[in-house]
Amino acid sequence: MANTIINVGRQFGSGGGYVAQAVGKKLGIPVYDNELISKAAEENGYSKSVFEGGEQRKSLFSMSSFFSSGRLGFGETGYVNDDMLFKIQSEIIRSIAEKGDAIIVGRCADYILRDLDCLDVFVCAPMEFRIQRLVQNEGLDPDEAEALMRRKDRTREAYYNFYTFGAWGKADNYDLCVDSSILGIDGTADCIIDFGRRAGKIR
Repeated sequence: MANTIINVGRQFGSGGGYVAQAVGKKLGIPVYDNELISKAAEENGYSKSVFEGGEQRKSLFSMSSFFSSGRLGFGETGYVNDDMLFKIQSEIIRSIAEKGDAIIVGRCADYILRDLDCLDVFVCAPMEFRIQRLVQNEGLDPDEAEALMRRKDRTREAYYNFYTFGAWGKADNYDLCVDSSILGIDGTADCIIDFGRRAGKIR
């Protein structure tokens, strides 16, 4: 039987990460966010720090710091560029999907695993709702919250569109787009599970 794989994209401040965690808890499926994807990378011989914040950063990495051990023999003159980093990240995500059921947050997972029978979800919410969540959860004033939200969304959109040649957040890229402000975190998780089961994508 094929593994249950749910890929969750999200607007910043929509609570998409919390929704993914709620879905995982209800289904008993591990959720791979930045921390766990970095851990999986480390288990495969890569430096954990290189993968942290992978959707947000664009830079070069020294080969000597990229690998968690020196056994591969790269010196200080070798560097990992963004394309190589994305390729290795894709390999890590594919290995996660092959090992068992998984919920993967962000990282262009819907594109990387497009040949598999996954449930691709995008969690969104109105701007006012997202700003209010950031004000409450992060202690920001409304102007700071809006600026942070717009910056994070631009970064995620640019990262996704560059590597997938698609359109981040565009409805026809996903099986389900859901507004988390309507049902809340728990209710949105239930909605995703119900949809996934009806669609035959949650086994």
